[in-house]
Amino acid sequence: MQIIRARVLGMCMGVRRADELARQAAQEAANEGARVFTYGPLIHNPQAVAELETLGVHVLDTKEVEDGSASIPDLNDAIVVIRAHGASLAAISRMREMGCRIIDATCPRVIKSQKLARHYEKLGWQVVLIGDPRHGEIAGILGHTSNAIVVDSPTTALKIARKLKDKPCALIAQTTIRQEDYDAVIAIFQANVPTITAEKTICPATRERQQALVELCGQVDAVLIVGGKNSENTKRLYASAIECGKPAWHIETASELTAEMARYERIGITAGASTPDFIVDQIQEALGAMASRWKFTLAGGQS
Repeated sequence: MQIIRARVLGMCMGVRRADELARQAAQEAANEGARVFTYGPLIHNPQAVAELETLGVHVLDTKEVEDGSASIPDLNDAIVVIRAHGASLAAISRMREMGCRIIDATCPRVIKSQKLARHYEKLGWQVVLIGDPRHGEIAGILGHTSNAIVVDSPTTALKIARKLKDKPCALIAQTTIRQEDYDAVIAIFQANVPTITAEKTICPATRERQQALVELCGQVDAVLIVGGKNSENTKRLYASAIECGKPAWHIETASELTAEMARYERIGITAGASTPDFIVDQIQEALGAMASRWKFTLAGGQS
């Protein structure tokens, strides 16, 4: 078997930075005897979050922080790392009032989107966020505005655009959505709203991984997509592999490898923007070992 990695895969700049800041915070907390938390899961990868937990980095429930729930742990003098997706202004203010020390690991590209949203709202424009309303990034940007609207599909876009035909609209995309999805929404607003602007907020990392996957599909017989099942950009990589007509599997760890995957002569590996390097390495090593065992068994059966 030949195992080929995509030209670009795995952790993007923003996620890698957040992971490094969380590890530094864990070391600082250990030296001081302090506690350390992340505001929600640091990234959309259960294995990476579990590894940070072993370093003493615990996860705060974002809804409990936002709602001021009584079940929130005492944060006085605790270190709280804001995840790469960012946080609302209200949540940050509330945590400061509780006495915690904040380390902001928000992705710089998400910070740009937050600033753009505030800027256009001050100008009196209607801010329209394009993405998943349940995603931490969108929730965080919403918390930097007073009346932004979320569009999650072309169908929703058409309904909202028709209602906003008399108001200038500023479109801001979730950094991890596909450009094609954003373009479809832009076209609908252009056809229905006289004055719009569409900011270029999609992270190049998303596009680069999509392009590298298409290249990879031209070189292999099947593809493994590695990343959290809760990672939107990883799920989109899987969908793109299927669109390329290749057998594909979305897996999180080497424990999900099956004998069927080891039967291909050339198999590709790519990974979402929140997938740690060590997981990709483990899967490649395990796949190679599985392929060797499969060939040995096959040869033995033929003799």
